[in-house]
Amino acid sequence: MAKYNKVVLAYSGGLDTSIIIPWLKENYGCEVICVAGNVGQDAELTGLEERALKTGASKLYIEDIQEEFVYDYVFPTIKAGAVYENKYLLGTSFARPPIAKRIVEIAKKEGADAICHGCTGKGNDQVRFELAIKAFAPNMPIIAPWRIWDIKSRDEEIEYAEAHNIPIKLTRETNYSKDMNLWHLSHEGLDLEDPMNEPLYNKEGFLEMGVSPEMAPDKPTYITLSFEQGIPVALDGKKMDGVTLIKTLNKIGGENGIGLADLVENRLVGMKSRGVYETPGGTILYHAHDVLETICLDKATQHYKQQIALKFADIVYDGQWYTPLREALSAFVDKTQETVTGDVKLKLYKGNIINAGVCSPYSLYSEEIATFGEDEVYNQYDAQGFINLFGLPIKVKAMLDEKRNENK
Repeated sequence: MAKYNKVVLAYSGGLDTSIIIPWLKENYGCEVICVAGNVGQDAELTGLEERALKTGASKLYIEDIQEEFVYDYVFPTIKAGAVYENKYLLGTSFARPPIAKRIVEIAKKEGADAICHGCTGKGNDQVRFELAIKAFAPNMPIIAPWRIWDIKSRDEEIEYAEAHNIPIKLTRETNYSKDMNLWHLSHEGLDLEDPMNEPLYNKEGFLEMGVSPEMAPDKPTYITLSFEQGIPVALDGKKMDGVTLIKTLNKIGGENGIGLADLVENRLVGMKSRGVYETPGGTILYHAHDVLETICLDKATQHYKQQIALKFADIVYDGQWYTPLREALSAFVDKTQETVTGDVKLKLYKGNIINAGVCSPYSLYSEEIATFGEDEVYNQYDAQGFINLFGLPIKVKAMLDEKRNENK
């Protein structure tokens, strides 16, 4: 192995990165500087510095990038309407680019020889981290222990930790692979690896951001979200910054059993994986934004934007945030959002989000034109000519088919 004097490690304090610190020192003889990007994982940051230093790191940076995460990554993705494979709201996917960007900044500041991450060789995160690193430090060496060490499983990781007296919070029975930020919590591994197993939503300790729909209150909760140019700015008339708004919606949505997603997704590396996601606030925001667009966007723009959303979701999922195509698509999306301003009222009830009203100063909906009652602005007879022209290709083909059949 190459020798490095100083390595910056993307550090979470979880099982992977905890054992990577002594592994790096043993195999590279290097100083290890840890960097944790605070994207809203809250309790996971408690005691993190002490844990990193005790495990052998010389320093830990805890970088609060929550605001950047929300405004530069989350909100642009909501505005795009990007959802991966109809269910996944990209919680891990768009958190990795800002974390990696900050890690590069610190690596340059510290004069590091390499950057290390704890992503497995089977996952998507290795791609997301490394593409972001390449975007800001194209010549920086990257160390990915899971692709080169002898450890083959999470059980072996626990054995390594025990042998090196590394304190960990996991046991073999609670060893789910989780990722937490202010947007979501993901669960993978253990019983979830079998798609036939129902998630243990009602088991104590499984859900952390809310409750199952069955355990939600019997009384609905009404909320009103306000948007300005596609960005949520207020809840029930109270202005809020993005970070506070998402955290508030997480609490409200979680209490009402909102935002549980169980899916088998197609990973970038070619395999399928099963994950369970908790995204209470995000699910509400996506729903409200979609509702508002139905009255603010014309049909052609709305339908074309749905095609863009599919590509945008793939780009985010595949770690290609820092690319010309993502920037170009965001420019298109921003143009569509210039009139996406207004209020959306929703009813939350036992895991369901039910529309309860929408209004906008830029609404394209006209009750006077759409009414089933009497009106003086629409001549229904005009529809006859429209249908004749719109259906002309169908009529001509049918006429010619009849003629050909007669001549057989």
